[in-house]
Amino acid sequence: MKKDSHIHWYPGHIAKAERQLKEKLNLCDVVIEVLDARIPFSSIYNNIETLLGGKPRLVLLNKADLVDRNELKEFVEKIKSSSKMPVMVTDAKNSKDLQIIVKEVLKLAEPRIQAIMAKGLLRRPARVMVVGMPNVGKSSVINKLTKSSKTKIGAKAGVTRQQQWVRINKDIDLLDTPGIIPMRQDNQEAATKLAFVNSVSENAYDNETVAQKLLDILARKYSEQLKEYYKVDELTLEKIAISRNWITSGSEADIERTATSVLKYFRDGKLGQFILDELI
Repeated sequence: MKKDSHIHWYPGHIAKAERQLKEKLNLCDVVIEVLDARIPFSSIYNNIETLLGGKPRLVLLNKADLVDRNELKEFVEKIKSSSKMPVMVTDAKNSKDLQIIVKEVLKLAEPRIQAIMAKGLLRRPARVMVVGMPNVGKSSVINKLTKSSKTKIGAKAGVTRQQQWVRINKDIDLLDTPGIIPMRQDNQEAATKLAFVNSVSENAYDNETVAQKLLDILARKYSEQLKEYYKVDELTLEKIAISRNWITSGSEADIERTATSVLKYFRDGKLGQFILDELI
């Protein structure tokens, strides 16, 4: 039996996550905001400027290896224009862009460092934090930045001991715990796309409903490619189940198995390189 197709989160969890995030943000000069390149618009927190308190940020479109980079360029320009912040494309599989990211972070932090020095204080390393929705790859970005430098420098004064800093180089300290931006349920279209990329707990949605919605979106942009992949004339869970010979003991199409497979193969990049959002 299907669950309610509406994707739910609990207000108490959101309030707690926001409070914890703001506590961490107070410690930082610069924020690295990580988005999922497969849903570049839907993984943006609508109220990001207010949440970050106006702190400068570098926007990273992560998991770019799972999308067509040429198609992604237009999304990069759109986000750059709307956010007025630098935007870069990255993925966890290579570190070729590491120094470019570091350079951009230092550039964004410099006004804050200069303001500190103007008060008569000594120059200190820029303090940086990585934030984003669940499962957009925040930890992989942190691992990428800390790959060549694992020097823990401990807790700052007045900071809980669980929050540790890693010295990336002499000019950057990185908070080694990612900030999870809480998700709201007021935009169900965005919520569903977050479910596609596994940014939502499986307890919050029905696999069958979400998988079919994923196929519906893919059918609008990548229909022929997907039909060829699944050897079907229509992108429905039932047709795919029959094509794969996934049949239940009652001789019916195994929809649950098919839904699980479609979601997993999409998330692993096995279906192809897709961007699910539309340019406005």
